[in-house]
Amino acid sequence: MAGTIQSIERAAAVLRLLSSGPQPLTLLEVSAALGLAKGTTHGILRTLVDVGFVAQDVSTGRYDVGNRLAAISSAHLDANTVRSMTINWADTLASRTGESVRVGVLRGLCVEVVHHVFRPDDSEQSMSTGELLPSHATALGKALLAFHPATQARLMSGHPELCTHRTVTHPKELKQHLDSVRRAGTATEVEEHLLGRAAVASPVRGRGGLVVAAVEVVGAVERLCDGEGRVHSTLVAQVLTVAHTMSRDLAA
Repeated sequence: MAGTIQSIERAAAVLRLLSSGPQPLTLLEVSAALGLAKGTTHGILRTLVDVGFVAQDVSTGRYDVGNRLAAISSAHLDANTVRSMTINWADTLASRTGESVRVGVLRGLCVEVVHHVFRPDDSEQSMSTGELLPSHATALGKALLAFHPATQARLMSGHPELCTHRTVTHPKELKQHLDSVRRAGTATEVEEHLLGRAAVASPVRGRGGLVVAAVEVVGAVERLCDGEGRVHSTLVAQVLTVAHTMSRDLAA
């Protein structure tokens, strides 16, 4: 049985990305969101423009879906699909770190928790599956926002909620922060959503490289962070490794 064709998967990811937001995107924004080289991205876009699936604004150089192609409008997998394909690795991550693990997907400007694994001890904990969290104030959300420029732009055009005194809400500062997340492949937050809590997250990619979910480890600051308030590097590495494994499984 023949395997899948990577170039077609990437083209489909480009179309989903362009159809997910309210405004056209630049070549660099598409390239960064999908984790593809600039040259590769340009070649895909030019081909899609040639066949009429994508339109480019001559004055701005930005790209948008040609004729809107209503049939190609979903930027994420079904939540149940994401959960079923990541559940085993989320359980493993919780077991290895001894902390709570959550998997989330974007829902508008929020993050929906589609899977939550309790910290593996006897402490009292509350299930957060189904909850909507502020994307700009959580590691889970920032790992998604960094790769969805259209949603990022919508958020910054409004008034992001100030959850704690440490929440980043200024558009310029938030953009710089998300740029760093995109380069590193991981997002951290320390008391930006809830005081006393910290988290580290990494994006999960589907076919074609489109970020469809994120996975995070979340817990008390004193357990997750060092004396200077930074999330332990070993924990960051563990989350990044599991996210890559989840991405491999989803792409398959």
